[in-house]
Amino acid sequence: MNYVSLNRKTGCLITDAAHIQQSIEDILTTPIGTRVMRRDYGSELFQLLDQPHNGATRLRIMAAIITALTIWEPRVTIKQVELSQPELTGKLQINLVTDRNERIEVQYG
Repeated sequence: MNYVSLNRKTGCLITDAAHIQQSIEDILTTPIGTRVMRRDYGSELFQLLDQPHNGATRLRIMAAIITALTIWEPRVTIKQVELSQPELTGKLQINLVTDRNERIEVQYG
């Protein structure tokens, strides 16, 4: 199935993989409770960024990513989640591998 939408930054048409990536970025960077008329949309990443950078927090971040994308992006299944070390850059780099063998990168923070 082909998906067609507009790039939110350029206004140009985007299809398939680019549309899915834009959707994933939107889901992960939207804090739960901030979308009008759809308060449960988004992810818990915003709440987890100020937590201690340890193994337990990394697992909570991964769980938040998988949970949000399972609920809000049914077009893909996430097979793998890799996180960068946020204390080195101040930003969380999220690398995802989908069931379509696509690699999606999202920077958060």
